[in-house]
Amino acid sequence: MQIIFMGTPDFAVPCLSALLDAGHTVSLVVTQPDKPKGRGHKLAPPPVKAFAAERGIPVYQPATLRDGTAEEVLASHPADVYVVVAYGKILPPSILALPPKGCINVHASLLPKYRGAAPIQWSILSGETQTGVTTMFMEEGLDTGDMLLHTVVDITPEETGSSLHDKLSEAGAALIVKTLDHLDRGLLVPRKQIDAHATYAPMIDKTTATIDFTRPAREVCNLIRGMNAFPMARTTYHGKLLKIIRATADDHAVAGGSGKVLAAGPEGIRVACGAGSILILELQLEGGKRLPAADFLRGHPMAPGERLGE
Repeated sequence: MQIIFMGTPDFAVPCLSALLDAGHTVSLVVTQPDKPKGRGHKLAPPPVKAFAAERGIPVYQPATLRDGTAEEVLASHPADVYVVVAYGKILPPSILALPPKGCINVHASLLPKYRGAAPIQWSILSGETQTGVTTMFMEEGLDTGDMLLHTVVDITPEETGSSLHDKLSEAGAALIVKTLDHLDRGLLVPRKQIDAHATYAPMIDKTTATIDFTRPAREVCNLIRGMNAFPMARTTYHGKLLKIIRATADDHAVAGGSGKVLAAGPEGIRVACGAGSILILELQLEGGKRLPAADFLRGHPMAPGERLGE
């Protein structure tokens, strides 16, 4: 099948690779423009562009899809279907109408739950034990199109945003190959989403990642897991930014105000929450390295009674 592939981050690369390995022809890759990266702010290509260059696939990086130019470029490349995976821009109706077999999106949730930009993180933040990947025909709404196929992925108690990202990325690669096979054989049965069952997963930012120790320990721990590896759950310690990388939750009642350090030793740093406590296992102070709690305490001793987040 002839495909135009639209995607940008690491998450999309396994899908593109799987389509090529399955024998499909990708006539064009559409991705976001290069962006400054690192301390030198040098322009760096998106991961999908780098992969496409390795495989000799033409790449197109429009700043906008709404000035008519993109429509002309896309129409000049043969395609039965467009496959869209974490591209990062909403496709206008004029582009959605171009491919004869439609535009198919790979979304990292079990729709209609967690429509939006950050379904992976929000599934962990919300305490889900399962999520998955859904393929759907695209329409003008935000992740509202008819569903095609889905696959379920378990969320383990130790799951982080980073590890779940990788699991869903690989699951999505297998699912898009299966979806296109069903499309080619006329086996797809599109299903309408029930909007009343929809939930949303808005963009993650540093405000989302700020720890509120008045929340129950399980919720705080879910935040820490979901924000790993970006942008990392955060609080403050002696006026400096403190990122919490790994922690466990204990539901047992504790005496002490929210954010209060209850104990600090080789096993970790125990901090009171609104209900229960968390045990911090790995953390990073502003200007420092990521460290296990025991190593951190050698350079930054904490005494019971100190408070995080002030």
